[in-house]
Amino acid sequence: MSKSKIKSMLICFLDSQGIVHKEFVPPGQTVNQTFYREVLERLRKRVACVRPGIARTWMLHHDNAPCHTAVSINEFVAEKIIPVVSQPPYSPDLSPCDFLLFPQFKNHLKGCHFGTLDNIQKSVNDKLKGIPAEAFQHCYKQWKQRLLHCVAAQGNYFKGDNLDL
Repeated sequence: MSKSKIKSMLICFLDSQGIVHKEFVPPGQTVNQTFYREVLERLRKRVACVRPGIARTWMLHHDNAPCHTAVSINEFVAEKIIPVVSQPPYSPDLSPCDFLLFPQFKNHLKGCHFGTLDNIQKSVNDKLKGIPAEAFQHCYKQWKQRLLHCVAAQGNYFKGDNLDL
């Protein structure tokens, strides 16, 4: 078996109800602060459309990747009044994609050869649509437990338990 020569990157934002926003990164596009800011603007608009009840209260959690921690991104989230849940350092296992989406995709896509980028993206979209709401609720609970555990392990504490995204 050979590795696929076609690659696609998915940026995905989710909450306890499901996928809020997703987009495939165009081939050849680097996810830098400029591109990520555009993604966040689309996310902000999408939250207002699909989750109007939390449009003014949602919180963003992203890791400490350079494009996420850039000054322009910090300025953007401050300007748009988007609270950001801090990512504890050295805590790579907090991404819900790592413990919800990737395991499902790994089994779903393993051994498949897709002739085109469109075929990959269609397969991924089909798989996303098939994830039940209960899986997202369980994922949210896992994320919250992992976050609180990471913070506690560093001798810090999380003031309150207000992580209703």
